[in-house]
Amino acid sequence: MEEVCCHKTKERNEEEYRKLIHRLNRIEGQIRGIRGMVEKNCYCTDILVQVAAVNAALNAFNRELLSDHIKTCVANDMREGKEETIDELVAILQKLMK
Repeated sequence: MEEVCCHKTKERNEEEYRKLIHRLNRIEGQIRGIRGMVEKNCYCTDILVQVAAVNAALNAFNRELLSDHIKTCVANDMREGKEETIDELVAILQKLMK
């Protein structure tokens, strides 16, 4: 698996970590299911329905992660006077809304 480079890190509590990993595991299973459908030559619209479900699951993951980010990282940085965090938040929101 490819190593992912993080320019910052965040300590997550056990519940937050568990919830995020659980969501990712479910999404990973859905992706494997889609691959299986392609391998079995399933009908296109059946595959597309499953892809839409994965997109919805990824969007839910993003919403949860973004909400926590704003409540913790952004709020803490603002209290510490780190105004550049707002620019970072705006940039990530623009990427998410493409």
